[in-house]
Amino acid sequence: MHSGDTKTVRGGSTRRKLLQTGLSVAALGSPLVWSRSARAEAGELRIAKQPGLSYLPAVIAEKLGLVEKHAKAAGIDNLRVSWTRLTNGGASNDALLSGGVDMVISGGPNMLIMWGKTSGRVKGVVATGALPMKLVTNNPNVKALGDFGPNDRIAVPTIRVGTQPVVLGIAVEKQFGAGALEKFNAMTVGMGHPDAMIALQNKNNGVTAHFSQPPYQDQELAMPDVHEVLDSVAVMGGPLTNGCVYSTTTFHDANPKIIAAFVGAIKEAIALIETDKAAAAGIYLEINKESISADALAALIARPGMVFSAAPQNLLPAAQFFSRAGYIKQKPTSWKEFFFEEVHDLPGS
Repeated sequence: MHSGDTKTVRGGSTRRKLLQTGLSVAALGSPLVWSRSARAEAGELRIAKQPGLSYLPAVIAEKLGLVEKHAKAAGIDNLRVSWTRLTNGGASNDALLSGGVDMVISGGPNMLIMWGKTSGRVKGVVATGALPMKLVTNNPNVKALGDFGPNDRIAVPTIRVGTQPVVLGIAVEKQFGAGALEKFNAMTVGMGHPDAMIALQNKNNGVTAHFSQPPYQDQELAMPDVHEVLDSVAVMGGPLTNGCVYSTTTFHDANPKIIAAFVGAIKEAIALIETDKAAAAGIYLEINKESISADALAALIARPGMVFSAAPQNLLPAAQFFSRAGYIKQKPTSWKEFFFEEVHDLPGS
């Protein structure tokens, strides 16, 4: 398949469920598949992507063929880059573990879980975005986090260990203590952002709240009776990387030129966003058919707090929360422990 092509990767539902609930990789009952990635400078790069504006630099890289461009400059001609759309981090992680893809684009905390559960055999390649995330609800009785009850259902892409759950977990821990985590975990349901937005609007499947990111939360807040409950920037004290690319150490070590080409492509895409937001919005809508106009999306991209950066943001506090909650056994003291060296020169956190 060529750049911009989309194909489907199917993984076992049991393995995916185990990954989504944070159980160890050993519980999958089968060895990790690294053999496909072991060939030096592979002729094809297979990437699993998710919908969401935090991945905008990768969307631009896909549309403009920037990975191929940087690979060619490094001496790799005719690199085939295929992009597979999956709707949650659990499915993407399953594809990476099974050898179905070489890289995953998902939330930063999803990468942290993979890093922890594989004892460092999966690490971050580069970040793409750290956009503000809002928890919204259609329940008029819910004004604050403590108002959620057992009949509420909070839609998130990946339960317990995803990007939105880490913000929710840290907020719960701050307000009610670690003992309240399971109460709120029980309210979450795994659902991709587009489907969750539909469920919230139509009040399907008992979904009363959705923790998402732009542009979904902006569209939801325009719906009647939907209001904000929680903001990620307030909880984390700054932006949190919710767009991150990660891979296996085996693929990274065997393909240094491809890794460098991908990092270079993301940096070039970020530069384009900084200089031409209208063009960036147009490219996003060509790849992702969202119900928002190009002008409105360009204005959204230009808002203060919309951070598109190759450097990870606030992932160390997220990793330390996962450690306290028992989701990973490591106790990291630096973000460089879970990112490859290609971005160690960047001002991450």
